Amino acid sequence: MRALLIRDLTLALRAGGGFGLGLAFFLIVTVLVPFSVGPQAELLQVIAPGVLWLGALLACLLSLDRLLALDFEDGTLDLLVTAPLPLEAALSVKALAHWLTTGLPLVLAAPVLGVLLNLAPPGYLWLVASLALGTPALSVIGCFGAALTVAIKRGGLLLSLLVLPLYVPTLIFGAEVARRGAGGQEVTTPLLMLAGITCAVIALMPFASAAVLRMGLR
Repeated sequence: MRALLIRDLTLALRAGGGFGLGLAFFLIVTVLVPFSVGPQAELLQVIAPGVLWLGALLACLLSLDRLLALDFEDGTLDLLVTAPLPLEAALSVKALAHWLTTGLPLVLAAPVLGVLLNLAPPGYLWLVASLALGTPALSVIGCFGAALTVAIKRGGLLLSLLVLPLYVPTLIFGAEVARRGAGGQEVTTPLLMLAGITCAVIALMPFASAAVLRMGLR
């Protein structure tokens, strides 16, 4: 599993679509929002948590079509299906590699970009906490979408349409944690809901991903 993780990290960095593309998109979204809504500090402070979470979600979505595509093209997926390592574990490793190259850099960059949106000082801690807790679910759900569309040529648009509805609960509770934290309100309920979604996704989604991938490769 360690060798597979190192291989996927190396491929993600070499093939493009890794943390560089995600960070660039995240930066573009954050910079363009003040131009579109105007330089109103109070308004930017209100919408900052939602904008940052939406930008992180879309940045994660950018690289999903390459999560399994390269392995499908060179035949690696066929080897993983027949390998002694359970396919569920292999897909979990791929989701982890995606999070390390896409989700984690977004988590680290979010406080810096929050300055551009005039995020309230109490909100920085909760923004980072919500992204750190929620972005792993985005990667695991994205792995399911990639497994579902891996055998479809030019399935990037279909992948987005399938995955985005599954992202909505994570987006709602993640943004709510950041919003309440920025406003000095109680964050326990949305934080627990976000943690529950992430734990459930990590526990169950690899099995669904493995099942649809086996059917797709037949």
